[in-house]
Amino acid sequence: MAALVATEAAAPPGPAEAAEAAELSRALSRLLPGLEADSKLGRRRALEALQRALEAARPEAPASDPAAAAAAFQGPWARLLLPRLLRCLADPAEGCRALAAHLLGLGLRRAARPRDALPRLLPALCARLVGPAPARRPPPEACEELRLALVQLLRLAVDLGGAALAPHLDDAVRVLRCTLLDPFAAVRRESCACAAGLARATPDHFHMQSESLISPLMQTISHQHWKVRVAVIEATGTVVQFGSGESVDAVLPHFAQRLFDDVPQVRQAVTCVVGGWLLELRDRYSFFPKLIPLLLSSLDDDMPAIAQAAAGLWEKVGLQWQRENEEDLKDKLDFASPPPAHHPTPENRPGLGCRELVFRNLSKILPAICHDVTDWVVGTRVKSAQLLAVLLLHAEDRATQHLDVLLRALVRACADDEKAVVSSCTRSAELIGAFVSPDVFLRLLWPMLKKSPSASGLLVLASVIRGCPREALQPHLKAIATELAQVHICQGSENHEYGESLLFCVRALLAVCHEDCRGPSLQLMEVLVTVLAFADATGLGDKVLETMDALAALERGGDRRALYREHVGPLLERLAGSHHNWTVHCVEFLQFSVLVTHAGPALGAALPALVPILRSCLQPARDPQMRLKLFSVLSLVLLRAKETLDSQGQFHSYLDTVIKDILVPNLQWHAGRTAAAIRTAAVSCLWALISSEVLSTTQVRDVQGALMPQVLTTLEEDSPMTRLTSCRVINVFLKASGGVIDPDKFIKIYPELLKRLDDVSNDVRLAAASALVTWLECIGKDDGLSRSQSDIQYLYRELLVYLDDAESTVQDAVLEVLKAGSVLFPDLLVTETEAVIHKHRSPAYCERLLRHVQAGPPAQ
Repeated sequence: MAALVATEAAAPPGPAEAAEAAELSRALSRLLPGLEADSKLGRRRALEALQRALEAARPEAPASDPAAAAAAFQGPWARLLLPRLLRCLADPAEGCRALAAHLLGLGLRRAARPRDALPRLLPALCARLVGPAPARRPPPEACEELRLALVQLLRLAVDLGGAALAPHLDDAVRVLRCTLLDPFAAVRRESCACAAGLARATPDHFHMQSESLISPLMQTISHQHWKVRVAVIEATGTVVQFGSGESVDAVLPHFAQRLFDDVPQVRQAVTCVVGGWLLELRDRYSFFPKLIPLLLSSLDDDMPAIAQAAAGLWEKVGLQWQRENEEDLKDKLDFASPPPAHHPTPENRPGLGCRELVFRNLSKILPAICHDVTDWVVGTRVKSAQLLAVLLLHAEDRATQHLDVLLRALVRACADDEKAVVSSCTRSAELIGAFVSPDVFLRLLWPMLKKSPSASGLLVLASVIRGCPREALQPHLKAIATELAQVHICQGSENHEYGESLLFCVRALLAVCHEDCRGPSLQLMEVLVTVLAFADATGLGDKVLETMDALAALERGGDRRALYREHVGPLLERLAGSHHNWTVHCVEFLQFSVLVTHAGPALGAALPALVPILRSCLQPARDPQMRLKLFSVLSLVLLRAKETLDSQGQFHSYLDTVIKDILVPNLQWHAGRTAAAIRTAAVSCLWALISSEVLSTTQVRDVQGALMPQVLTTLEEDSPMTRLTSCRVINVFLKASGGVIDPDKFIKIYPELLKRLDDVSNDVRLAAASALVTWLECIGKDDGLSRSQSDIQYLYRELLVYLDDAESTVQDAVLEVLKAGSVLFPDLLVTETEAVIHKHRSPAYCERLLRHVQAGPPAQ
């Protein structure tokens, strides 16, 4: 009151103002006693009357002199209204308190010196909004709408009071610390705006109290309402801007978390606030390593508007720093270097200031990025990987001094299950390839891959190769291909990811070096064959074949066959040194299988190296599973022998080795299911050989002489497929013999075939019948036919039994056999048929046979 009197004394009102003030005082004096009424209704009516009086009262001064009206209102307001309205803020009636808060707002707006009310207003607001223990008890004002009105009143006082709030800063901060944690979201939002206004209103004193607001702001920054989160972020920006720089460290972790917010407005608020700090914060230079990552992280935001805003702010930051350090950058500004020739986006190269800022702070930023890129939270890993690529784009070749740390971090990160992380890390590796010399990154990568080959390490290698310019990579091409073909890398793992990364390395070399890959094509081919060897486990077969086609196209426009023709010999020679120790699981054996399967016509020229390996690996003492797999591969090749093994017409030179050293030992009977499976595979291989049409009739006879006894034994195998194939092989042997065969051996064939007519498989029975037809045709050419009459008679009798078989197809096949044999001893056949015709269920087939014999030519 003393201050008020002193102020009024210092500026005495004029006559008109005094008269108006006196009139207003008389009007208010009639209404003010009602505020002391005992009844709630009486107090409310008095407050409503005051509201009408204040809203209806219009100054008599002309509109051009609002200051006079405010001066006239100042006296009655400070002397009569303010004290009583402040007491009404504690009225038991909620409606009275609301009207009092509204009237206080009207009074502050109309008063000439609203700052004079601050000494009374701030303690009253503090009493209503701050409890004795705010952390544990609710504030005295229970109504949330009233709390909002009181905070709005405080904001009005801040806006009108300005610097006069400095002596009352402690009360204002106490109020805000409570209201920032209010349960009502609107109160929190208004409190944020009030805190920002308070910081701007008292710039010279606010830093002494700013830190006390940081804790409640950070507790509110994760509020469920996104508008509250935005308000908190913006208020924090202003509080830190005008407050203590020490608060930045406490705020940054929370801001970093808000960059993962699902609401774009929240992320945009963080971007704008951090950009503002980088431009205007007093101690911004000391916080560059912490603020730069936050702003650069927004460059990769999903929302284009946020990314554009971040780019604009970052450009301003770089230009401002460039102007502030112009002397330090004088040489670089005067003699600006052009973008590197192999810069990925030279038209969008960051400015000098931005590049220098990143480079000078890179050593402080990288450790945290390399740590976060393997964080357990997916979002953190994604953001860190994206940020790393942005940093490398700014650092350019000056990232070389941090290359060891970078490569190790990338190798770890590229093993991530999250595709977004791997994509950003491969982008970073490409940038390293673009800006760093291959001498440097290869010297660091090879020891890592030698110590612990991994899919992620190979993926990093493939990425740096893909980013490297051709002229820089060309001198190292042969060394890279040779290193990739080394056993510890090429055969490092059989899983899909490893094989795919190894394939990426080859593809990267082809994409970058083009025709230069002709020199190390043998090493690249070895890598591709190895990846193809694991295709069953990795599923990469089609991709490998596509890559082979690309490599072949570089070889003077050739195709894949030309590639095999050039390299199958050297590759087989490399494998020949270890074939004595192969098992089915050996990588070398898998490589050999790939070469045999895919080389095609190139095998015809590689027989000198191929056949010895086959002979060694198919000996009975070797791994049974390996022999099974190899017989399957050999069968496929022999089916197309003219296009593969005999493409040069030289296979006949190795026929004796294939028959005597490979097939004969494996057709010998041995106990066990595995041995039976091998015999099946060997018979299938024999069938593929004799049906491929590469053998002449004489050669087939030679094969028959060596293998007929073994093939006859396989007619008793458990496998229906083996029995079927054996019948077919015997049929071919008989056709090729033309009847020229040892009679003693020849006569032993038909009993074995006759047994197969009782086989459980109809296919085997039909094949045996077909072979019997051929056998009868052959014996008809024998001059000593009369010696075989008893055998033929026995055969007639047995065949007549099957002529009454339950299967019509078997009956038809047996009828054809008997027709073929009827030319030998027709009278004998008629006698035997007539003797059994009455025993058959149906005489139809016997009658057909008799008609055929009677119509046929007489036996010679």
